[in-house]
Formats: sequence, structure tokens, C-alpha cells
Amino acid sequence: MKVLLSDNIAEAAIAELKKAGIEVSVQTGLKEAELIQIIPPFDVIVVRSGTKVTAKVIKPARNLKLIVRAGVGLDNVDVAAAAKRRIRVENTPHATTVSVAEHTLALMLALVRHIPQADDSLRRGEWDRKSYQGTELKGKTLAVIGLGRIGQEVAKRAKAFGMTVVATDQAADEEIAEALEIELLSLDQVLKDADVVTIHLPLTQETHHLFNLKLLKGMQKGAYLINASRGGIVEEAALVEVLQKGHLKGAAIDVFEAEPLPKGHPLLKLKQVVAVPHLGAATDEGQLRAGHEAAHLVIAFAKGCHCEEPKATKQSK
Repeated sequence: MKVLLSDNIAEAAIAELKKAGIEVSVQTGLKEAELIQIIPPFDVIVVRSGTKVTAKVIKPARNLKLIVRAGVGLDNVDVAAAAKRRIRVENTPHATTVSVAEHTLALMLALVRHIPQADDSLRRGEWDRKSYQGTELKGKTLAVIGLGRIGQEVAKRAKAFGMTVVATDQAADEEIAEALEIELLSLDQVLKDADVVTIHLPLTQETHHLFNLKLLKGMQKGAYLINASRGGIVEEAALVEVLQKGHLKGAAIDVFEAEPLPKGHPLLKLKQVVAVPHLGAATDEGQLRAGHEAAHLVIAFAKGCHCEEPKATKQSK
């Protein structure tokens, strides 16, 4: 079986694949056109968030039987195109849950205590304590938008800070919410009263630009917004507007509609914004778990797969 790793995964996971007798080719940083050229011989492709497995990539992949996303979410994989070709698609939804949950709390604290701005000020030789007076989390209300695995872990940690947690999720397990002492409300209700709003949703047609200008204006004045889920859920131009007009006090953003983020992006010009380059799952432990889970999926698939050598074509290498 031939496996293409088009994004970096843990070396230990690569060693695990090779030990299982799987032929592994590591070719990262490929553009779509390059991926289209090299993919025909491969039975499996393993990606993280960098590679986009589009319909154009899938079309010439004559031997492809499995796509594995080493991470949460499948918005960088054209699942519909894969289904038409009967290509199996898997991900590792549990691997980075804790990493993202902890990152969300880190963003929250950095946001309400102005840590990046104060750090930058101090490095400029200033000793300005007055400008960076912050806000406590204790006693504040946190709205968790999406009470899945990550949302639940964020809620647990927020409660340790003494926050009141409310949530909205049409598919939420009411027993889990009750056990966590989380009140389930409508989206409009949680936004109206929350001091901090954190988003933990997949990017779908329904959630794309869910946080548009109207919804953002429906948030409590002076509230904070955190998005460590997927770019595109928040309409960035609308967020810039409500921040500039002072309706929201600040925002912490880990994910963006276009990644890498273009230079001079309007959000980066706002002092009340904490922005980092999609680091939610970027921990040693999370990536090790994601790599191992991806490797296990490939190995299990290989054991039941009768994969033939590809026929020679002009595209084969």
C-alpha cells in the first residue's frame, strides 16, 4: 500500500506506518497542481489542515481509497467528491480536544488581561500599567457555541475560573449539559447575556458567516468574542466593524477565512484583537496523538485492503 503524507505528522507515527510494512512518501507544501500530478499511484493520503483535498485533486487519484485528516474537522476535504468515488474519509476528532480547549482559555485570558499588548509595550521600553488594566473571569457568563467534545472541555475549565456557563447546540446531549451544570438556550439568548462568547462549531453551509453583522450586534455590548474553531464562521469585515464602533470590547481569533492570513489584514490593525496563526491543535501531545490515530486508521485499513500496484501512465512517477 502506498501512502502520501502531504502535511507533517509526528515522526513516531511515520515510523509506526513503516514498521507495519506500508510504503510512505512524505511530500509536504504541495500546491494543488503539484498534488494533482503526483497523487495517481497512491492508495491513501494523510493530511492535516494545510493540504486541500479538492475535487480536482480527487479526480486523477485513480488508486485512492482512503483520505485521513489527522485532526478535527473535514472542511479541507471535498467529502462529496470522495463519496462519489467511494473513497473512505476519516479524521481523528479526539486527538486534539484538550489542546484546543486549553488554547481557548489561553486566548480568553490573554484577551481580558491584555497580555500581548502589555508584553509589546514593555518590550518597547515602556512601563505602562494603567493602560492595560484587565477584567476578571470570575462571575462572568461564558456562552459556548457548540457543546461538542471541545466545547465541553472548555466549559469544565471555565467553571474552574468561577464563570457561569451557558451553551447553545441543537444536537447537544441534555444529560451531558445537566451533568456539567450548563443551561442550554437559543443562540439569541446566549448572545444577549454573555460576557464572553466562544465558538466551537464545524464550518458548514449553515455555519458559514453565522456570526454576521446582525448576529454580532446581537451580542451584549462590551462582550468579548473568541474563535478557535474554523475561519469563515465569523464574517471578518463585520467583526472589524463592531470592534471599531466599540460594540464589542475585544476578540481573540485563531482561525481565518484565508490562511495564511494576508499581510495588512484589518483585524491586525486593531489593538483590541489578539490574533495567532491557527495554533489550537499545535501542541506536542496533540500532534503526537493525531499522528498515532491517523497511523492506526491507515494500518487498520491496509489489513483489509487488497491494493494492487498502479498501472503505468504518463502521470505516474
